[in-house]
Amino acid sequence: MSPKNSLRILAVAMCFPALSFASPVKEEKPVDEFQVKFLKRQVDQNMSIGRAIRSIASHYPQDVVSIVDIALDTYPDKYREIIFAAISAQPASTEDIVRMAIEKDVSSCPNIVQLAIQAEPSYVDFVVQAAALATPDELDEIVRIAVQTEPDSADRIVQTLSREHPNKVIEILTTALDTVPYVGEYVVDALLAVFPAQSDEVITTALKETSSEKEQAMRILETAQSYGVTDDKLEQYGTSAGLTKAQIAQVIDN
Repeated sequence: MSPKNSLRILAVAMCFPALSFASPVKEEKPVDEFQVKFLKRQVDQNMSIGRAIRSIASHYPQDVVSIVDIALDTYPDKYREIIFAAISAQPASTEDIVRMAIEKDVSSCPNIVQLAIQAEPSYVDFVVQAAALATPDELDEIVRIAVQTEPDSADRIVQTLSREHPNKVIEILTTALDTVPYVGEYVVDALLAVFPAQSDEVITTALKETSSEKEQAMRILETAQSYGVTDDKLEQYGTSAGLTKAQIAQVIDN
């Protein structure tokens, strides 16, 4: 049974308690009207759209995307509460919810990305992937707001988006490190694992973006070393980053 049909039956049963879910139901109104009526009844009972969404998601997880669709149309001014409640209650539906919210234009893409990550940080990959697919022209802002909101997942964010947009690896890296410079070594590690052929460009860009942080530059060199970069290359990279001979030697000798 489709999610819409299950909600229709659920709505009818709630309006007429004597009916069981297994009872035949005569369709007298379009399915969407039953969904809207069901949602409004839940809002009335729970006193807020957020509580209503959580209640529905906990009892009927398979219908959460469908009900969020109706909720965003019915209560567009409550989009923040709707999105946050739905994702935090059913994180497995994060990607579909983010894509739907962007398509409905309930707010700007960066705002939706930030809200979704705050609701469930562990699903940040799905958030940025859905956002980048829906609005590729806003890739730079998606990177910026995502790493700013969840810096501990910067490596995953950069890796996920670079896989989706392999021709924009350096732009993604630059934006991420310009936003949160101290994640340089983790971001470089994530990119070298996927794009070894671009190691020179990745390392050079990362060192340039973190040039004022010598300890960070040394850690980036250590990461490069772990991927087989030669000592001569490490010396070249270190010199260009403004490291002393002693600092470069410390990396090479480790």
